[in-house]
Amino acid sequence: VNPDIPILVVPSGPADARETATLMFTHVINAARERVWIASPYFVPDHGVMNALHLAALRGVDVRILIPDQPDHLLVYLTAFHFYEEMKDSGITFYRYTDGFMHGKSILVDEVGAVGTANFDNRSFRLNFEITAFFLDPEFTAGVEAMFEEDFRNSRLMTPADLEDKPFWFRPAVRAARLTAPIQ
Repeated sequence: VNPDIPILVVPSGPADARETATLMFTHVINAARERVWIASPYFVPDHGVMNALHLAALRGVDVRILIPDQPDHLLVYLTAFHFYEEMKDSGITFYRYTDGFMHGKSILVDEVGAVGTANFDNRSFRLNFEITAFFLDPEFTAGVEAMFEEDFRNSRLMTPADLEDKPFWFRPAVRAARLTAPIQ
């Protein structure tokens, strides 16, 4: 890494005086003017982050959420369907990564790329010690963008059929899983 590249490293965790990860993600989403692309294996945002995503999409920002199609935690997998259903009408697009399990955590906001350990869930926002590095470098951002583009090609766009074509028990299971979101 070039030592002249500005990098902002944001540690966060339960010892913070404020919810650093929540504030960080809410701020960058609210600051977005063109795009917010998020890749996270676990997508269980709180209301503040959800509202920021809704507002970004409603003001014309290209908001894309990339989550795995292959789950490793059933409750989190089910809960993500609830958030898809709640957010799709705002113009937010959800992609399900189909080329194995996706465990990367990255975000692209306009011309800033970030990678780290924080998921988009309550555990990372409030309970876990995490770290995220924002790179203010066009070359790094281009690399993150290329990574996202490749991942989108290895994904499928979620549609209402993702819920409609499930067995009868699936929607009640999604609603029940949503009740556990604060502890996921």
